[in-house]
Amino acid sequence: MTGYAAVVLAGGAARRMGGVDKPARPVGGRPMLHRVLAAVADADQRIVVGPSGPVPDGVRTTREEPPGGGPVAAIAAGLALLDPGTTTVALLAADLPLLTAAAVTELRHALDTPATEQPHDPAAERESASTPGGSTVALACYVDGDGRRQQLCAVWRLPALRAALDRLAATRRGTLDGAPVRGLLTGVSVREVSWSGSGPPPWFDCDTDEDVRRAEEWSR
Repeated sequence: MTGYAAVVLAGGAARRMGGVDKPARPVGGRPMLHRVLAAVADADQRIVVGPSGPVPDGVRTTREEPPGGGPVAAIAAGLALLDPGTTTVALLAADLPLLTAAAVTELRHALDTPATEQPHDPAAERESASTPGGSTVALACYVDGDGRRQQLCAVWRLPALRAALDRLAATRRGTLDGAPVRGLLTGVSVREVSWSGSGPPPWFDCDTDEDVRRAEEWSR
C-alpha cells in the first residue's frame, strides 16, 4: 500500500454535448473515463463518482448526495470510500482523455518536492506567493497556457482536502450541494505545475464535440 488513491468525477449534465454520457465517449477507441482510469492504474484505490457503465476490475463506484449535487458533493462522496491509510488522492475529471500516468506522476512528485528544490519558473513564483512562510503544499495542480488552474487535474494531501471540504461546508450552512470547486482553494497552499513533458497537455478536457475531435487528433 502506498497511501495513494484516485477519485474520478464522472457526473455533470454535458449540456454542450446534448446531454450524452460524456465519460463514455470514445477517444482513440476507448471511453474517456477508461483512459483516465488507466492513467491512475497504480493507485491503491480507484473510485468513480457519478453514473457509469462497466468499469475495470477493482474500481469502485458511488454517487454524490444529492444526485446532481455538483463536483464538490461528488468529491465528498468519493472520499467517504477511501481506506484509513490513504495519504494522497488524485482528483480528476472523467473527461481528460489525454491524461497519462507520467503526467499524474509529475503532479505527485511536485506535491512532495520541497520548494527549495523546485526549478525557477513563473509557476514556481506563483506557488511561493500562495504558500506563506514555506508551509507544506496541500495541492499540486496543472495550469494551462493562460495560467488557469486545472482544479480537476490535481493531487491533494488527503487531510488538507478533508479540511477544505469542512471549511467550505461551514460557509454554506453545512451543505456542499452546488458548491464550486474553486471554493476548496481558499487558504490552501497550492503548487502550480506547467506541463513539461512531450505530447498534448494532460489537462485538456472535452466539453464540446470540437474538443473531442481535437483530442482524437492528438491521440493518433
